[in-house]
This record gives sequence, structure tokens and C-alpha cells, in this order.
Amino acid sequence: MGDPVLRTHCEVVTTFDKELRTLVKDLTETMLDAPGAGLAAPQIGVGLRVFTYDVDDVVGHLVNPVLHFPHDETMDGDEGCLSVPGLSFNCVRMAEVVAHGQNMYGDPVTIQGRDLMARCVQHETDHLDGILFIDKLDPESKKLALEAVRTADWANEPVPVIKASPHPLFGRAL
Repeated sequence: MGDPVLRTHCEVVTTFDKELRTLVKDLTETMLDAPGAGLAAPQIGVGLRVFTYDVDDVVGHLVNPVLHFPHDETMDGDEGCLSVPGLSFNCVRMAEVVAHGQNMYGDPVTIQGRDLMARCVQHETDHLDGILFIDKLDPESKKLALEAVRTADWANEPVPVIKASPHPLFGRAL
């Protein structure tokens, strides 16, 4: 939270090479270690349109997602984020999503999901657009969330550098 990469619209992936496959592997390992239901590239400092997910024992990834919503049904429920650790708030999302994109090799992929999968895909795609789930909260909940962030134990601690990223950071240093 607070890192500008989380508020930046990510670049479309145009090169499907070993470096991208390494990024997907790193994202997957980091997500599973966290643990989390999803992880987007900007959460590890990489401004590319890639995310991974682990929902209902299905682990996968999506590159360059484009979302479609088959109907107007919404759902609400607690939502959290690895970038806002330890906090969760009620967040309204679309109940079903169809996401089109590519895999790490550039092959077309479609993910269709309801409930947790729909929430995860929307949440991670928001990260790729520079949006945090806190931005999606109703005004009162957003106010409470921002106060909780300001007073969180981790709020004013520097982000530790675990290792240097092998992925392009677009001129940014970790």
C-alpha cells in the first residue's frame, strides 16, 4: 500500500517469452506462499497485465485480461488484499464474470466464474488498472478502511526488499 506501481495502469503484454513464464512462476509461488486467492504483477513491482489465481483448488494465470459480465447480478462479501495485509471489508462485485486473455505462451484463454472466482478475477484485474479494492467500497466503508490502513502496524514501515526482481520494473528500483 502506498507504492505508486499499485496505482498505475499496467502495460499490455506483447512478448510471450521465458521472462514472462518466469514472472508467472514467481507470481504463483508468491501467491501460494502468502497465501492468497490471487496476485497481480504490480503487487510484486512489475507493471504488466498478468495475474495468478488459486480458487477452489484451481491454480492458474491470465495475461491481458478483458472482462465481460453476462448479467447484472451482484454479490457482496468480505474482501481483502495482500497489499493491504490483515484487513478485509464488505465489497460489492459482479456475481459472475467471463474473462478473456492469454496464457503465458500467448494462447487464448477464457475463465468463467461465479462467487469467489468472479471476485478474484475482478479484484486482480482491478490491480492491473491501478485500482485497489478499497476504491470499490461504499463511502462509509472506504473511510473506515483508510483509517484502518493509516493505523495498521505495517503502515509506516519500509517495504523490505526480499530479492531483486528479474522482471522489468520500467525504471523503478525496489
